[in-house]
Amino acid sequence: MSINRKISFVVAAGALALLTACGGGDGGSMAGHEGMSSSAPAATTSSAQPSAAFNGADVMFAQMMIPHHEQAVEMADLASTRASDPEIKELAAKIKAAQDPEIQTMKDWLTDWRQPAEGGMGHSMPGVMSEEDMKKLEAAKGKNFDKLFAQQMIAHHNGAIGMAQTEQTSGSNPQAKELAKTIETTQQAEVEQLQKILDRL
Repeated sequence: MSINRKISFVVAAGALALLTACGGGDGGSMAGHEGMSSSAPAATTSSAQPSAAFNGADVMFAQMMIPHHEQAVEMADLASTRASDPEIKELAAKIKAAQDPEIQTMKDWLTDWRQPAEGGMGHSMPGVMSEEDMKKLEAAKGKNFDKLFAQQMIAHHNGAIGMAQTEQTSGSNPQAKELAKTIETTQQAEVEQLQKILDRL
């Protein structure tokens, strides 16, 4: 699977750059991003809308969240044929319906910002499943799938929540920060629902 290979590459690249991106409140946490977008923070699209301004954190958020979301959609797709629990199937469909358009939105931002979609490949992403994890999920069916899906999606969502919180703290683009807040709120609620499902399975 191409997504699995891409995710594996990202994970293997190491977490050092992510630590830079997630630096503490010492005011220097954005230092690691300054070199990746020389036009930050004043870069704008041709329409010169105020909301088009962005910085390195905004770019990193989109570049990393796109493949992160793509894996979640891939996991959700598996649930349609492998899950036995109706709530798991319903939640998986909800995840896919929410994240597919968010992926396109972030791709559009990177195009408008004239930034590469693959720029986050050198950074580790929290919560992503390894290729081995994905193979286990693909091989599972019924109640075994339901439990594994819930466990993996909780970890996956928690990773996305952390990335979204970093964007809200370090980003400058209002639309990106708004999406990050939506991701945090939505996925936190889904984590709570998944935990309840897991507790009863």
